Amino acid sequence: MTLRNGKGMAVRLIPQGAIVTAIEVPDRTGRVANVVLGYPRAADYRTKIRKNGFGATIGRYAGRIAGARFAIDGRPVSLVANDGANALHGGGPFGFDTADWRLSRRSGGDRATFTLVSADGFQNFPGRLTVTVRYRLAADNALHIDYTARTTRPTALNITNHSYFNLAGEGSGSVFGQWLQLKAAQAIVTDAGGIPTGALAPVADTPMDFRCPRRIGERIASPVLKGRGYNHAWLFDKPVGTLAPVARLIDPASGRTLTIETTEPSVQVYTGGYIDGSDAGPSGHVYQPGDGVALEMQHVSDSPHHPQFPTTILRPGQTYRQTTIWRFGTDGTESPSCR
Repeated sequence: MTLRNGKGMAVRLIPQGAIVTAIEVPDRTGRVANVVLGYPRAADYRTKIRKNGFGATIGRYAGRIAGARFAIDGRPVSLVANDGANALHGGGPFGFDTADWRLSRRSGGDRATFTLVSADGFQNFPGRLTVTVRYRLAADNALHIDYTARTTRPTALNITNHSYFNLAGEGSGSVFGQWLQLKAAQAIVTDAGGIPTGALAPVADTPMDFRCPRRIGERIASPVLKGRGYNHAWLFDKPVGTLAPVARLIDPASGRTLTIETTEPSVQVYTGGYIDGSDAGPSGHVYQPGDGVALEMQHVSDSPHHPQFPTTILRPGQTYRQTTIWRFGTDGTESPSCR
């Protein structure tokens, strides 16, 4: 299905994973292009979504959980390890991204609501979970994404969207020349397996410093990044749960910009270092590492093991809520300001 507004923007969605398969936005001259990576056919998502997660709703738990296990109120929860000894995106071969969501409401041509009832024990997580994702395309070229969820038993929940952006256009090659800004003075310290240690590190004078716009590829070869680019998390400089602008992506060539607002406390930035060069997108271009950047608004990975991080535990009677807004513009320049 396709959402449209009167400004030339379109967002294409499929029920599997409530996936965003394309986002078409104009550049500074009015030329429209798709700015997210994806597959040519809906059927490709059925067999390939777990490779790279293009456009997918991720759950039950975005990111990693150490040892594929944790406890809630002293009760152990054992997940299915799928990233060495750890659980990635909830563990096992299935997740929100492989599930068929029900299109429960479509209002006009600018909004849609998907619902998923996730069975008690899905991915070995406790609780029957009812999740909704609401997409609304506004007249100002902003896509509003609202998530809600309720559970029948105490559980852990961490939802994100795994779209990879390339503001020069899908199939145009590397994003390393595009500019990124993050309103985050601290990065999440991780071990060699990408598991948070519980510590935070100041980003000043490191390759993690995006407090002012920097080209993504400027320090991509730093030994600190361990050879596969960015696959790291930052903690935002804002109160938890407050909707605020936290990230900006800028393509100086086309003028396209993306400003992200979210209620989430953290972002995982992933430049596709594990894309293996075996899949082509709708343009026919065979994707390589660095052809897109995922900006995953979420809670911190492995939070159940680190009580100092914002909690991901959801209990009966509570409602999980998240809002993330992708706001597209055309005011990108070669030397973007720090704002």
